Amino acid sequence: MKLAKDYIIFPLDVPTLEEAKPFVRLLSSHVGMFKVGLELFIRSGPEVIRYIKSQTSAGIFLDLKLHDIPVTVERAMRSVAELGVDLATVHCGESSGMLEAAVAGAGGRVRVLGVTVLTSVSENDLRAAGFSWDVPELVIRRACMASAAGLDGIVCSGLEVKNIKAQCGEGFLCVTPGIRPSWEAVGGDDQQRVSTPGGAVGDGADYLVIGRPIRDAEKPENAALRIAEEIEVAKS
Repeated sequence: MKLAKDYIIFPLDVPTLEEAKPFVRLLSSHVGMFKVGLELFIRSGPEVIRYIKSQTSAGIFLDLKLHDIPVTVERAMRSVAELGVDLATVHCGESSGMLEAAVAGAGGRVRVLGVTVLTSVSENDLRAAGFSWDVPELVIRRACMASAAGLDGIVCSGLEVKNIKAQCGEGFLCVTPGIRPSWEAVGGDDQQRVSTPGGAVGDGADYLVIGRPIRDAEKPENAALRIAEEIEVAKS
């Protein structure tokens, strides 16, 4: 049975392994998964993956957002799969061939997620980039492309989860960043499309990436517990 804490993915958004270690030790029993992104992986590489696996039973989400020609993405995803992580990302981008290559490289050893539209992107950003679709329509289009290519799910905002589940099925994973608890106001936020933990889970989100509300709390473990309580209410 999936516990409330298992929905929480905590991003280790720090530059070094030494800075990541205290969060792993502090939160290992309070979150379901740790996310390793570009900043930490570029500095620490596979060593950070090995450390997390040695210290906790929590899962690992390697968020490198691969985006290249299909043969390069396939080879890169094969290397990712050899690390023994649970989730990995590839940009949906322009090519279903690249997504199919990511699935082939994963070989069923890691679940592959497509990044649809970053939660920092606004409607104005899309217009400036030359897109004629609005954010929800582009997210749905890319989610459907990811599903058709055989990906396990996508990364999207909590605001889009319900429509994606309706289009792609309940088994298609929705991992949602841009999560802000109702009791936490985050100043200077770069996220444009946000939702609460309860709202996202209530709409069907499978995992919630929650960083600043936990990391910046006086006691991060207490913040994680409080978020888990909000998720539990939404589940029931």
